[in-house]
Order: sequence, then structure tokens, then C-alpha cells
Amino acid sequence: MLTKALIAVRSGSIRVQNKNIRPFAGSTLLEVKINQLKRISLLDGIIVNSNDERMLDIADRLGCETILRDAFFATNNVSMSDVYVNMAQNCNCDIIVYSNVTNPLIKDHTIHAAIDAYVHNSHKYDSLNTAHLVKEFMFKDGLPINYDLRQQPRSQDLPDIFALNFAVNILTKETMINCRNVVGLCPYIYGIDQLEATDIDNPIDFDFAEFVFKNVTTHSSF
Repeated sequence: MLTKALIAVRSGSIRVQNKNIRPFAGSTLLEVKINQLKRISLLDGIIVNSNDERMLDIADRLGCETILRDAFFATNNVSMSDVYVNMAQNCNCDIIVYSNVTNPLIKDHTIHAAIDAYVHNSHKYDSLNTAHLVKEFMFKDGLPINYDLRQQPRSQDLPDIFALNFAVNILTKETMINCRNVVGLCPYIYGIDQLEATDIDNPIDFDFAEFVFKNVTTHSSF
């Protein structure tokens, strides 16, 4: 079975303008992710799906397969479920490793281990999705949803609630189409630490991730 990474990038990011190709630690988020995935020996290839010719040119130069996304599937109004189906339909592989460029701090070892875990557990789960623990006092509609106000716990004793971070998502092409998502109906929630889970969603996230990438981690640790 062919296993390929899928990188989805588009123009028109709002909160961090041009975040996929703006300068990041002497490179760009797109180039960092492509170069990382090229180091993962369990992959049979890398597909970059984008509506932006500049991003596709970068991907082509780095030896990736490129898919020009129809403009309709790159707008801010289209359902992500429709986007997932469209992208999966354009993948020429059996297993998709959907990896976001906005998670630049995840390590090579973690991606490799996640693919290995998916392969060995695919008889029990239909997807593997990275997530991180959230140990915070959470409220909805004015009421706590993960603890009792009359029995205040310590933060470390709060229940284990995981938040998907979409750093790595692994599933078959068929599952992605049928579920209209990168999360299956019976997902393997694969825990990673909060630093690796860092997701760039705003300018502060961008600056933080770039600082860590340049100054705290080393290239070999990825």
C-alpha cells in the first residue's frame, strides 16, 4: 500500500498574512515541512495541494507531487469537509499522512512513531490523530465542564481531556472521503507534548514557534 504525506496550503491566510511562505527561521513553513517529511523513510512520497502557484513552484522544486486546487476549495466560506473530500480524491495513494505546515515543532521521531503506531493498530482504529492534554479549568454557558466548583481539584488532577492539534493525521484515502474528515469514526488519539503540538494561528504563535525553532531546538532533534 502506498503511503504519502499530504500538505495542504493555500493563499489568503487572514490572521498571519502569507504565513505559509513568509520568512521563518531562514526558510518558510512550507519548506520546513517538506524537508522534514522528506526525512521520514516510511513515506512513499509527498503531495502538496494548493491554489497558489508560488507554493506549488516551491513544492515542485523540492521534488514533491503538486496538485492545483480549484479556487472554490480555497475560499474562506467552503466547508472543510468538502475540502477534505476534494483533496483525498486527488491523492494517488492508499494511506494519507495529513501534516500541517503550521506545526513546525513536531519532531521527525514523533511522525515516524505515529505512522508506525497507525500501521500496527489499523485493525482497531480507522485514523490516528495527534492531540495534547488540556489541564485547564473549563467553562461552558457559565458552568464548569470538567470539574465540580464545590470540590476544587488541583489542575494536575483534572480529567485527561485531549485537544486535537492536527500536526499528524493518518488514515486511508477511502476513510477520508467517506468520513469527510481527517478524523475517522474510531480514531486513535495519539498524545504528543504541548511544545510539539504548537500550532501557528496568530502572529504571536508565529514569533514563538520561530524563536523555539531557531534557539531552543536543534536541527538534529527534528
